[in-house]
Amino acid sequence: MSATYTHGHHESVLRSHRWRTAENSAAYLLPHLTSGARVLDVGCGPGTLTADLATHITPGRITALEPTERALDLARAEIARRGLEVDFAVGDVHALDFPDGTFDVVHAHQVLQHVGDPVRALREMRRVTRPGGIVAVRDSDYAAFAWHPRLPELDDWLSLYERVARANGGEPDAGRRLLSWAHAAGFTDVTATSSTWCFANDEDRSWWGGMWADRVLASDLAHQALTSGAATRADLERISGGWRTWAADPDGWMSLLHGELICRA
Repeated sequence: MSATYTHGHHESVLRSHRWRTAENSAAYLLPHLTSGARVLDVGCGPGTLTADLATHITPGRITALEPTERALDLARAEIARRGLEVDFAVGDVHALDFPDGTFDVVHAHQVLQHVGDPVRALREMRRVTRPGGIVAVRDSDYAAFAWHPRLPELDDWLSLYERVARANGGEPDAGRRLLSWAHAAGFTDVTATSSTWCFANDEDRSWWGGMWADRVLASDLAHQALTSGAATRADLERISGGWRTWAADPDGWMSLLHGELICRA
């Protein structure tokens, strides 16, 4: 049931995760948040999204959850920087250490693609949500990513990422599977939507392409690819160069699809 987190916490990974806000990563959830709500943010990462959600439920309370203290310290630093009050917990989404019906909203952004048993995780998220409350999840669907120009190095990046992620016990094409997982977890009142991130101007391409050019060389993904034999250092250097080529192309365009669910408990 356990899975290895593919990305890790290298600076290049945190560079992208700290870019996430409620507006660009949880817009589907915002209309459902109310003042005074109790929220659990599963897999809070570096805490930028957690902090934004906290401002939408004042004077409610949000709990940020990660599987290790080390990971949770990243969120603690962001919350302290913003001067917000947030609760923190270390735990496993497959077996949450909270009583039934503790929260009004349980949220997980880009989490289910990395867990060993997403259906069990959703059942646990549902258990700790009050009757009538919301479980909200959003996950990428890597196979549905689209870009131009169609560089072979980026095709190789996608193939490598999906191989490594699945070897780690995850499912990189989680976005298209969310609805089926929710049904298997027992949800009957589910609203399924999708949204995208699009990188198509010089600034956005430089940031996104540069981030991935670094990430394929230095993050946990790189170490896992090399250790498992899925790629050589030369392969990673070539893929990294492809990202920089794409970023420098004035015609470069990329759209990343995400599946989203609002599930009523």
